[in-house]
Amino acid sequence: MTNETRIAIITGGSRGMGRDAALRLARRGISSIITYNERRDAADNVVSAIREAGADAVALQLDVGKAAGFGDFAAHAREALTTLGAERFDYLVNNAGTSSTATLADGTKAELDAQFAVHFKGPYLLTQTLLPLMNDGGRIVNISSGLARVAFPGRTVYGPMKAAVEALTRYMALELGPRGIAVNVVAPGAIATDFSGGVVRDNPDVNKALASQTALGRVGGPEDVGPVIAGLLSDDFGWVNAQRIEVAGGVQI
Repeated sequence: MTNETRIAIITGGSRGMGRDAALRLARRGISSIITYNERRDAADNVVSAIREAGADAVALQLDVGKAAGFGDFAAHAREALTTLGAERFDYLVNNAGTSSTATLADGTKAELDAQFAVHFKGPYLLTQTLLPLMNDGGRIVNISSGLARVAFPGRTVYGPMKAAVEALTRYMALELGPRGIAVNVVAPGAIATDFSGGVVRDNPDVNKALASQTALGRVGGPEDVGPVIAGLLSDDFGWVNAQRIEVAGGVQI
């Protein structure tokens, strides 16, 4: 890698798993450009926490479902890199996402289009747009879901979209190999965050039901997934490439 200061770009880094990953990277001296969609206040809080941990950060607004804005985002990212003392970045985490509870019976074209825009088109085109700013020898982590492996009621749009992300990861790894860029995918299980309206975190019945299906007897938290994302970006995992890592405590095994 060509720059002394290592930089990560983490979409959806203002909350949940992205936030946890950014903070863990900060403790290793890795600065971040984190994105938020609406909650600038939450993003600013993460920036402050990253600085307290010993690294630096910049928060940029980004809607990963609107690819037309990716060119402007790349320009802002270039400016942010200068602020952070670098010309290029080293790590990309395609983390931002939205939930869907559509079934085969009630799924609409609008829902399909929206999920495709966020979960497949977004990571594909954002990665493509940012590659000129990325150092050779860097690493990319995409975020999938345990629902790409296990079918669950009400996830007939969301689960297959995440399965597509897993296939995309392998193709990214193949095509970026000549640049020494490794690409892996993390598939979380049920995580207690505000995702999907906070149902896993806030609904005791849902939480208990999912925990009962998990070998370790509980649902996960951001602190269970963030270390895996950060770990896959480290040199310790330099020879791991094109792999799917499920972080789910052993759900429906």
